[in-house]
Amino acid sequence: MIYTDRSRYHYAASMHRRLFFIATAAIVLLPLSSIDPVYAHFEHFTHYNNRGGDVGPYYTYEALEPEYAGPNEPIAVMFSVQDHDGHDTYNIDTMVEVYSATTGERLKAWPWTRQQVGDFQVFYNFPDIGNYQIVLSVAKAGNPANPNGIDPPRATLSSNTGCNCDRGIFNISITKYFGTIWTATMLASLILPLSVFGGVLVWNYRRVRKSSGYLRSARTDTARYIIMLAAIAGGIVHLAVYAEHASLRIEYSIFLLVAAGMQIVYGVVYTLLTLTGRGAYESAHQYYQKKIAVNLFGLVGTGILIGLYAYAVMLPPPLSPNNQPESIDIGGILAKSIEVFTVIGILYLMRLEKRQLTGQLKEQT
Repeated sequence: MIYTDRSRYHYAASMHRRLFFIATAAIVLLPLSSIDPVYAHFEHFTHYNNRGGDVGPYYTYEALEPEYAGPNEPIAVMFSVQDHDGHDTYNIDTMVEVYSATTGERLKAWPWTRQQVGDFQVFYNFPDIGNYQIVLSVAKAGNPANPNGIDPPRATLSSNTGCNCDRGIFNISITKYFGTIWTATMLASLILPLSVFGGVLVWNYRRVRKSSGYLRSARTDTARYIIMLAAIAGGIVHLAVYAEHASLRIEYSIFLLVAAGMQIVYGVVYTLLTLTGRGAYESAHQYYQKKIAVNLFGLVGTGILIGLYAYAVMLPPPLSPNNQPESIDIGGILAKSIEVFTVIGILYLMRLEKRQLTGQLKEQT
């Protein structure tokens, strides 16, 4: 877009800033508006064969481990029975059944058992590829009608006739290669953007060296791209680990998704500013202010992420369901190492931009 006068340029720039802040607020707030205040307590928040639903006065999550379950291998069928505020339940009586979704035949049943806590699991080898239905029965107040026994199979799985219980049905799928395909696809989606960005960086570096020698401006541009690559890499690491945090609180996962998006946005926006250069009706000081605003956005956001991580591994983080600090894992160490490098790089860029502005202003006087 070409602006015919300075006032129109400033008006458009102001509108762009407003739209950016509105979009950012929408990204952060809209997911929070649809949160169910109930959370599974699994070590890993699964994408596949993971269900949740009401079972009488409780909300129950079900998951398989491994989540991409195959036939004829030991599978943990995990449950997390909670109240509707996400609190643990204690001393509940449960019975678990497995039915074939194709024939309706009951394949396995575990007797009524008193669970000291609502997080428990049973193990089963699913015989064939296909769909199955897992039925969880939770006794109502008092003892079940058949304590320590197994109720007869039912044609209508949701029926609770004669059992003094509430029943929940969870549909699962047993496959052979879906997990491998999914994992390979996700790895490709994470590695490909970094490979393309890094490839462009290497190509630009070699082109500059061959065409006009390795000038100082080329070195600074290469440093900019490396720092932006680190910022984007930090966002991709957060995309890779966000699901594991959803098992504690779904807000943790949403926060990591938003943080990943902001890191990637910062890297892309600063790179675009560098590639497009100064506008035709833009002064050196205005261009400098744009870059400073973007760098401050990246610096403050990345600093907050580092500070929150340090807090979370030393003290119980806000909204923690178990009141325990976060464990230190490889994903966290990798992400924070990248972010520390990014912070140092952003500070370097801010000093570089200031030095370049001073030089440009001296040339104009």
